[in-house]
Amino acid sequence: MLTTQLLHPEILSALGGSGHGGKVLIADGNYPFNTRANPAAKRAYLNFTHGKLNAVEVLEVLVNAIPIEAADVMTPDSGDEPPIFADFRRLLPGLELKKNGRFPFYDLARDPDCCLVIATGEQRIYANILLTIGVVPPPK
Repeated sequence: MLTTQLLHPEILSALGGSGHGGKVLIADGNYPFNTRANPAAKRAYLNFTHGKLNAVEVLEVLVNAIPIEAADVMTPDSGDEPPIFADFRRLLPGLELKKNGRFPFYDLARDPDCCLVIATGEQRIYANILLTIGVVPPPK
């Protein structure tokens, strides 16, 4: 039995097989993850029903499981900032959210470095975040 918060076997496998520079897409319930993400990336379907599990709940667990060196987000063409960005910033203190339009974000998610796509039941729009895995420093 694991003692960590993260228990999902496919997510653990994907993260264990990736490394520095690997990318993890947390996708909202509207994201076309079958066509707008790396086709070779492992898929984890956490979209059980509308609103469950949401993107923030997934991010809360991942921040304690992997080092995160960068975060890209999708912004609407209007340039307005989606309210969920405040939650992302709260969970990623000191990390800038790199803003990308819809189609440039899709291009980032199709990158071969995207090793894991997590489909959520998130209902808020533009609630997609692409995390870049950082390094684990050697023990002192």
